[in-house]
Amino acid sequence: MASKSKGPLPDPRVLFADLVRCETRLYNALNDRLRERHGIVTSQYEFLHHLREHPGSRVADLAAEFAIGIGATSKGIDRLERHGWVARQPNPADRRSSLLVLTDDGVRLVDAAQRTFTERVTELVEGTLGRTRAAAVAEALALLRTALEHDQIGMPTG
Repeated sequence: MASKSKGPLPDPRVLFADLVRCETRLYNALNDRLRERHGIVTSQYEFLHHLREHPGSRVADLAAEFAIGIGATSKGIDRLERHGWVARQPNPADRRSSLLVLTDDGVRLVDAAQRTFTERVTELVEGTLGRTRAAAVAEALALLRTALEHDQIGMPTG
C-alpha cells in the first residue's frame, strides 16, 4: 500500500514507539478505571465483551481474535470461570473443545463495564484529539489492522 501523503514519511522508530506507548498507557488507564469500578482489568473486559458479542466462541477463537497464545487465553478464561462470569459447555461439533458462554453475572458485569470503558476511552482519545482527529486515527488504525490480519502478520505460533 503506497502512502497518499505528500510530506516526508514518519520515522518508523518514532511511529512504532508512539503506537506502542499510546496503547500501553491507554490499556493501563482502562485497567485502573475498570479495576476501581468493576474489579476487573482490560483483558478480562475484552474477553467478556467478545463473548457477549460472539456467544459460543471457543478458546481458539478468542486467541485468534486477540492474537495471543491459546495457553494464555485458556488461563484467562479459567479465571473468568472461577469468578462465575463464564461457563464452558460441551461443543457438540467437536468434543475436544468447549463453547464459552457468559453467565447472567457475566452479562451484568460486561454491560456495566462497557459504560465505564466507553466513557474512559472517549475521555482519553476524543478529549485529547477532538472528534475529527480521533475519527481519522480510528480509520487509519482500522486500515492497518485489516491489512495485518488479512496477511496473518503477528499471529502467535502457540
